[in-house]
Amino acid sequence: MQIVQKSADGLSRVFEVVIPAQDLSEKLEARIAEIRPRLQIKGFRPGKVPASHVKKLYGKSLMGEIVEQALNETQSQALEQENIRPATLPDLKLGGDIEQVLNGQADLAYELAVEVMPEFEPVDVSTLELTRPVYQAAEAEVEAQLAEIALQNRTYEAKTGKSAKAADGDMVVVDFVGRIEGEVFEGGSGEDVEIVLGSGRFIPGFEDQLKDARAGAIVTVGVTFPEDYPVDRLRGKPAEFEVQVKEIRAPVQGEIDDAFAERIGLPSLEALRDAIRGQLSRQYQAASRFKLKRALLDQLDARHSFALPSRMVEAEFDSIWRQFEAERERGEVSDEDKAKSDEQLKAEYRKIAERRVRLGLVLAEIGRRNEVTVSDQELNAALMAEARQFPGQEQQVVQFYQQNPQAAAQLRAPIYEEKVVDLIIGRAKVEDKPVSKEALLADDDMPEGYGEGGSAETTPAADASSGDARKPKKASKPRAKKAAAADTSPEAPPEVGEG
Repeated sequence: MQIVQKSADGLSRVFEVVIPAQDLSEKLEARIAEIRPRLQIKGFRPGKVPASHVKKLYGKSLMGEIVEQALNETQSQALEQENIRPATLPDLKLGGDIEQVLNGQADLAYELAVEVMPEFEPVDVSTLELTRPVYQAAEAEVEAQLAEIALQNRTYEAKTGKSAKAADGDMVVVDFVGRIEGEVFEGGSGEDVEIVLGSGRFIPGFEDQLKDARAGAIVTVGVTFPEDYPVDRLRGKPAEFEVQVKEIRAPVQGEIDDAFAERIGLPSLEALRDAIRGQLSRQYQAASRFKLKRALLDQLDARHSFALPSRMVEAEFDSIWRQFEAERERGEVSDEDKAKSDEQLKAEYRKIAERRVRLGLVLAEIGRRNEVTVSDQELNAALMAEARQFPGQEQQVVQFYQQNPQAAAQLRAPIYEEKVVDLIIGRAKVEDKPVSKEALLADDDMPEGYGEGGSAETTPAADASSGDARKPKKASKPRAKKAAAADTSPEAPPEVGEG
């Protein structure tokens, strides 16, 4: 195999790889010798078919297999020989006449275009100085959470008496049938449905029209489905419901005591308080780590400047822009971004893509130099957690990731990232700073130079490695901007180019 570098422009390299026809012919002869003993061809005894006849019958197809194998194997060999750490998958372009190659009359030649990993010296992480905001839950919060749990788990008793009416906070048990333009519609009927008046679980206006109703009454409720209702065909449609009130139940304010704790599965009231304290502590610790990680990424971004692989940046930009366009279609773009042209927005998001790629590469290099790895046990734990999100389809999910290396890499990337972040935090100078709960949970501004507005997700429920599974927020800042501040590139896992 002969390798010649044809061009070098920035991080782009183009190599010409030539595999002599003689080498391919030798592989073909070896392959023919391997299969001859097993061939059974009419007119010849088993295993006695002449090599020349086998070559005449199967030579071209066998050479096709050899060429394909050679292309697969020599790419990695060529990169290793030239000490190339590819940033992205290389592009291969065949040269010459492939028919002549298959007939053994020409060398196999191709061009290999690849972007290489940039060479840079990462910051000495022991020189980083970080502030970790911390907040300790107050006992008043524990008691407030306890009261909320009691409210959510309260019991209801039937109201008696002919004059008993449904009031705010009462539970009504109803049957209902909904109609649009006089026609019953799918999903608009229910039996023995329990509705707590004032809970806001039903369409705006529905619960209000059941107040003052008596058991046994039939109430006609008129409502209009909201414009953002999740079912497209019902959005903005006026509807009328015939509601039969079967029973009215009043809330019973029970004692918050050991018996209450036992009823919800804990041995005592103090154990319930301890569980609440633990949950609040975990939430605030997660928020604290999120802000610490954000501060770390900001420092790493500010202290590194090097050429970036253009294809990685383009892939990341395309991913962010698609996400932004989806948010724009759903009406979730901030007023500030609505006022900007696509050219302005693309310029901002391209800088964001560059930041995410740069941070991914910095974390990758720090991890590589410190021999950070993701164990099979850690990857399997992530895989099992992913599979549990699809009850009844766990086996199919596991098989999907086992059969798709790229999908498995997407599971591995956030684990690797968090391990590198842990390593850096363990070596950096970190000072704990007590802050208020409001300060801990407040949104951070975008780093300077990445466009005005926007914020980083800072709530414990918004882990940087996970997707959003929350209800859409009206006029929220684009997720792309939030992720830029607190995340590295999902399109460029930290392991890219490792080794």
